[in-house]
Amino acid sequence: MRVLAVVHEPDAGPGVFGEFPVWAPGAEPPPPIPDALLVFGGSMHVDQSDVHRWLDGEKAFLREALGRGVPILGVCLGGQLLAEAAGARPHRMPEPEIGWYEVEITDAGAADPVIGPLAPAVELFEWHHYVAPLPPGAVELARTPQCVQAFRIDGKPAWGLQFHAEVTRESLWGWLDGWDNSEATHTTLDPDQIRAASEQRIENQNEIGRGIAERFLAEAARHKH
Repeated sequence: MRVLAVVHEPDAGPGVFGEFPVWAPGAEPPPPIPDALLVFGGSMHVDQSDVHRWLDGEKAFLREALGRGVPILGVCLGGQLLAEAAGARPHRMPEPEIGWYEVEITDAGAADPVIGPLAPAVELFEWHHYVAPLPPGAVELARTPQCVQAFRIDGKPAWGLQFHAEVTRESLWGWLDGWDNSEATHTTLDPDQIRAASEQRIENQNEIGRGIAERFLAEAARHKH
C-alpha cells in the first residue's frame, strides 16, 4: 500500500504516526494519487492562497483523492483542507486553542474504528487559530466546547482531526521555542505553563497517536482499491 505524507513545514511532519514518503506541496508538483494520504499541519492557514499559491494545487489534489475514495487522515491544517475539499468553509476562531484540552468523543465517535478507543473523553494537544465546521453530510466524532475536533466524511474512508496526536516531544518543544515568532504572542497563554503540562502528558499522547495511525492504516488497507 502506497501511503503518502503531505508535509507543509519540516517541523510539522508525521511524527509518531510513522515514516512515509513525503510530498511538500510548496516545493514540489503534485505526485500521482497514492493508496492513502496523511495530511499534516503548518503555520499557514487554509484561506491564505494569496500568500501560499500552492494551496490551490493541494486543494485540487485532495478533492481528486477524496472523489476517488482514497483513504485520507488530515491533522489540524490537513483536517481543515480535507473539510474544505468536502464542502465546508474553515474560518478563524475568536480565540485559538493552544495547549492541552479535554476532547469529548461523541456517540458516533465511540463507534468509529479510528476514534472509538478514545471514548468517552481524552486530553490532547492543540495548536490552531482556525477551525473547520462539519462538512455537509459528515459525522462529528469528537468536540471541545469551542469546535469540532474530529469528523468522518460520510461514505468515505476520510477522517479529519483538529488535535495534534502526531506531534513528538522534539517537535512540540521546537514549536514552544518559537513562540515569540508565532501568532501565539497575541494571546494571554503562557508557553512555560504549556511546556510544564506537556512534560506530564506528551508520552501518553504519543501512545494515543500511534494507535490512531495504526487504526487508520488498517482501515486504509481494508478500503484499498
